[in-house]
Amino acid sequence: MDRPNFSKSSKDYFSDSYYAVLDLKPWASGVDIRRAYRELSKRYHPDTTQLEPEIATKKFQQLNEAYSTLSSPEKRAIYDLEIGYSRLHVIAPLPNNQEKTKDSAYLDATDRPLSSGEIAVLLSLIVTIMLCLALVTLVGYFRSPSNPF
Repeated sequence: MDRPNFSKSSKDYFSDSYYAVLDLKPWASGVDIRRAYRELSKRYHPDTTQLEPEIATKKFQQLNEAYSTLSSPEKRAIYDLEIGYSRLHVIAPLPNNQEKTKDSAYLDATDRPLSSGEIAVLLSLIVTIMLCLALVTLVGYFRSPSNPF
């Protein structure tokens, strides 16, 4: 399929794209793409349609080509770049961490002292691990064949 004509208005921007073949918007989900393909493939299949066989075959081939491209995330991402559509402008930019840490005495936001709750949790984990090791040692000692107990 040819690339869309970029000189058109924004309303007709994607009218020559695979999205138009499947009657979808560029932000359609994978489920929407599959649903549209199944519906249109039933309508335009050369064996079941009332259209002339040449027209039905051509339309069905376009549907298959559009679906094979849009159903694969990798192919779809490349195709979206080719037609000039980007999902990136919808995502809010990440905050700049450098600006947040300028007022901080620490070099990195993760470089800070532990709170009392964090220290308590660490100590309880250490005690639990030590008790487990002691229990394993005791069980091993009392189950050994050289032990008379």
